[in-house]
Amino acid sequence: MSEIKELREKMANLATEARSKLDEITDKTDEARAADIEREFDAMMTEHRKLEERLERLEALQRAEERSREIDTSRRPVPEGEARGNDDGNQAVSYRDAFHLYMRAAGQVGMLSPEERAVLQAGYAEIEQRAQTTGTNTAGGYTVPTEMQAILIKSMAAWGPMYDEDVCTVIMTESGTSIQLPTVNDTAKTGVASTEGTTFTDDGGADAVFGQKTLDAYSFNTEWLRVSLELTQDSVFAFEQLLGDLLGERLGRLANTQLTTGSGSSAPNGIVTATSAGKTTASNAAVTADEILDFVHSIDPAYRMSPKARIMFNDSTLLALRKLKDGQGNYLITEAPDGSGRMRVGAVSIPYSVNQAMASIGSATKPIVYGDFGKYFVRKVGDPVVGALQDKDFYPGFGVTGYVRFDGELGDTAAVKHLIMAV
Repeated sequence: MSEIKELREKMANLATEARSKLDEITDKTDEARAADIEREFDAMMTEHRKLEERLERLEALQRAEERSREIDTSRRPVPEGEARGNDDGNQAVSYRDAFHLYMRAAGQVGMLSPEERAVLQAGYAEIEQRAQTTGTNTAGGYTVPTEMQAILIKSMAAWGPMYDEDVCTVIMTESGTSIQLPTVNDTAKTGVASTEGTTFTDDGGADAVFGQKTLDAYSFNTEWLRVSLELTQDSVFAFEQLLGDLLGERLGRLANTQLTTGSGSSAPNGIVTATSAGKTTASNAAVTADEILDFVHSIDPAYRMSPKARIMFNDSTLLALRKLKDGQGNYLITEAPDGSGRMRVGAVSIPYSVNQAMASIGSATKPIVYGDFGKYFVRKVGDPVVGALQDKDFYPGFGVTGYVRFDGELGDTAAVKHLIMAV
């Protein structure tokens, strides 16, 4: 479709313009100008998201139309001597059709044509069987169509801000070996006045002190979804997309929760767990506008000026904050013309993210975090994996599961802090 090409070009141009706009913010940019630039940047990204949603719908429609044509071809009576899935020898068998034909044959590979078996073998990935260490063709360890992985990634991004590379700093790796991140905090040190004829002090007290953070790779899975052969046959048009959405939502919720409140012990160090307190409220059941001001200003201005500086809370806390007003009677939470949410603190407005994994306002809870989220590192090992296998325990049918590896750590503890409620 020509419209798909046009949308991709518009998205690329918008991304270039947004990057150029963001680069205008420097250490010398005052807060008011930085806020204006951020609003313009947010407007561009909102438009980019709208184009992306339109593109996804068009691409989904295009895939559905292609699948419909492929399925109609595979269901046509095949004249004797003609290879199934071919039209005058030019139309190749798709992996999706070969997979469904395999399931309709109840896992009997011998019922498939040589071409269909070749297509399955080309898309096959070794995965663990219930009674074997690696899969074989006759055991039926075939992966689901590749479209499912793309659906999975989109769903994960939609289920929480902490897995989003636009919010945090994401590091993609192929292997899961530990990554060491060197750190240094030299903000407490400065220079001293010199006296003529006096030797400079050299006692080691001004030496820079370095530290280290480690990013590991923790594994998570969705457990098995059991799928009957009948359901596969009856839901041939959209069943893969349904499974991809379900598995993506499960992994997405899990990833966002771990990166938000993970314990840091054999698990990601969630951003709430990793941060220190920036403000303790006077009440255990409510937050005041002045406390929000104190909390925001507990973060050094250098971090508040970062393009990835934001405040984060869940939806119930957002409702409570919507009711707060400053000393002039203005609400703290404002909605920008482009629909993006921002919180106004004094003369500065900052973007906010709604994260349902955050705690609600209550005794001793930590309902709000704020700071430069670019200092929170999310390590992803490859892409999430979706696998399917034939299983004798619920034959005829197959099982589908999702698997992902990641970790999270706050590299600079001064960059992000949490607000904690009184006991």
